Amino acid sequence: MFHVKLPSRDVMARHVDEKVSPSRVHLPRQIVEKPLWQVGKRLLMALGVLALTTLIVYLDRDGYHDNANGTLDFLDCAYYATVTLSTTGYGDIVPHSDSARLVNILLVTPLRVLFLIILVGTTLEVLTERTREEWRLNRWRSTLRDHTVIVGFGTKGRSAIQTLCATGLRKEQIVIVDPSSKVIDTANADGFVGVVGDATRSDVLLRAEVQKARQIVIATQRDDTAVLVTLTARQLNRGAKIVAAVREEENAPLLRQSGADAVITSASAAGRLLGLSVLSPSAGTVMEDLIQQGSGLDLVERPVIKAEVGKNVRETDDLVVSVLRGHRLLGYDDPAASPLQLTDRVITIVRAAPVPPLTTPPE
Repeated sequence: MFHVKLPSRDVMARHVDEKVSPSRVHLPRQIVEKPLWQVGKRLLMALGVLALTTLIVYLDRDGYHDNANGTLDFLDCAYYATVTLSTTGYGDIVPHSDSARLVNILLVTPLRVLFLIILVGTTLEVLTERTREEWRLNRWRSTLRDHTVIVGFGTKGRSAIQTLCATGLRKEQIVIVDPSSKVIDTANADGFVGVVGDATRSDVLLRAEVQKARQIVIATQRDDTAVLVTLTARQLNRGAKIVAAVREEENAPLLRQSGADAVITSASAAGRLLGLSVLSPSAGTVMEDLIQQGSGLDLVERPVIKAEVGKNVRETDDLVVSVLRGHRLLGYDDPAASPLQLTDRVITIVRAAPVPPLTTPPE
């Protein structure tokens, strides 16, 4: 029986922005200007149109008639410009000369339309953007299949994403779950879809479409959180490959019992690499090169091709280090590993091929 201490609330959830919905999906987008700056700029434009209209009326004030006293001062011109641009039109001040009426037709009316476009345009843009976001979200949900869910966008999560992208996985096929809205904003800026929320909750994972995911990477900050996330994810998706990271090696069996297919002990792995580097710095460099995909030497798992069936593992073109036969992992020196079978998968060391830079397709 394995035990792990479960606090009442995970440390990750303490950093959740309470003002943000705990399970909101954030699609990557480019923010050109801040919303307050956009509103302020449009307000200044509207005030500029109002000032220009007031000046036009004031220069031709003799062509207008005020029912109150017959003449117009600057305040009357500002009042007339305001009620005209807002389409209120009380009728107490009216243009009575031909020039004033011509100015209203050629200048004041277009300025009125421009004024309304500036004011109403802000509201319309908000509604349009909201509708567009809903459309993008629905399209994203309908097209997302066999994707990868990354729980935690810290150092481990980022490194996992870099490795996956180096092997050719597109950014559109990665969904990040993290309780911090600032972290998700950073992920969006990098081109990833993010879900703000506590991944121990099933509704949050459902927002990330975890039930349709092919693989799930759990890179939380605490081992107890990793256990809860693994249990929840496995309950929602029985067929996905789940890989989890833990700090303490004693918690690894519990992760496997919870449904993780592979468990990486980050502290022990780093310690072993340190020890190997002390004994042989060159061997440590080679190991670090092997676990860093996309440069130097790479560890690759692939199926056995027909030309290799029946051969010894040493007779293949690639350097085979292990053979996966069913659920058994056989070393290259294991007599049972040879001859190779068609249903086998081999883990080989190959020279990394250059990967073209990832680009996000336009909207």
